[in-house]
Amino acid sequence: MENPLESGCPFHEKRSRTAVALCRFQDEDVPMILRHADVMTAAKDWESYSSDAPFRVPIPSEEDVRKVRQLPIETNPPEHTEYRAIVEPFFKKPRDKEFIATISSLVDAMVTEAASGKTFELVSGFAVPLQSRALAHLLGLPQSEAEEWITWGTHVFRDVLEGESDGTAVDAYIARQLDNTAGASVDDFFSALKVAEFRGRRLTRDEMAGFANLTFAGGRDTVIHSISSVIAHLAKHPEALGFLNEDPKRVVLATEEFFRVVSPLTHIGRVCPVETDMHGTKVAAGGRVSLCWASANRDPGAFDSPDEVRLDRKPNPHIAFGAGAHFCLGAAHARLIIRELLKSLAGSVREISIARAVPNVEKAEIYSREIGYEQLEVCMRPK
Repeated sequence: MENPLESGCPFHEKRSRTAVALCRFQDEDVPMILRHADVMTAAKDWESYSSDAPFRVPIPSEEDVRKVRQLPIETNPPEHTEYRAIVEPFFKKPRDKEFIATISSLVDAMVTEAASGKTFELVSGFAVPLQSRALAHLLGLPQSEAEEWITWGTHVFRDVLEGESDGTAVDAYIARQLDNTAGASVDDFFSALKVAEFRGRRLTRDEMAGFANLTFAGGRDTVIHSISSVIAHLAKHPEALGFLNEDPKRVVLATEEFFRVVSPLTHIGRVCPVETDMHGTKVAAGGRVSLCWASANRDPGAFDSPDEVRLDRKPNPHIAFGAGAHFCLGAAHARLIIRELLKSLAGSVREISIARAVPNVEKAEIYSREIGYEQLEVCMRPK
């Protein structure tokens, strides 16, 4: 069985020939920036490559699947900086020792239960619950809330493009939370939004919904696919469990390497406010471009043997979480989940085997790449 993490980069040929490749998304030809240095430069240049583009930052765009601008991601500084500060206290929790211990205990308990020697479906039975329960801790919400989030599946919007879901369950959930007038403290996410201020006024209903929409949709599938990809790799490389267990410090480098090779978000959109020449490709004013994280993270100009998974890779200048002002707000939380997962698996699991794997395949006009799994049946055997 081929390991998607070690398969060739789908952008290799195009990146070796050109800095920019056109790809059609929803009747729009979008230039994809492919090389690491160019992607990094564009990500930091929010004036030339703007995020002030409601619904058009994700690729494919989401005009048909949500009603509110996602905050703070679909704004530019200085608004972005001020919006980000409103929710930043929640996303700084992964630096706190008590919070780290909470996530560690959650992961250990789930790994112990999973490592029963019996085959189970990992995506819906482990990855989705882990992401949901960890998020409840991050947002200061009861664990009972996570049980509803688990029913949403892997991605709350992406499935709509295949006619399976339209995100209404998430919208209805957010509306209920915002309508809830029961006494709560600002220690929980929704209560904090209700009392938050932006430039001397309370947030509007749409602004509160925009924060919540991004929080529940933005980092969901990326974390879930990262979890399943990590476990599948360890199944195919059992020696890696021993390697990590020999020295716990290796887990930090391994976490970064997994995010590099998985690159759970292929790319993100930006809009050029004025006509822009991008390495010979003309982008009209108001035209969209793609910052292709997945291509940049396999660029041999930035990484030695980029298609190899080296769990001790250092340095590792990957940009799986973006760069610049719009660096992913949830990066520390995602890193904590994967780091604690690796520690727990290396310390308590002897072997992982795969019984059945159905990769999640993202297809577009000029590329096809596997990101995580739709289904992954595994057996974990304890030490």
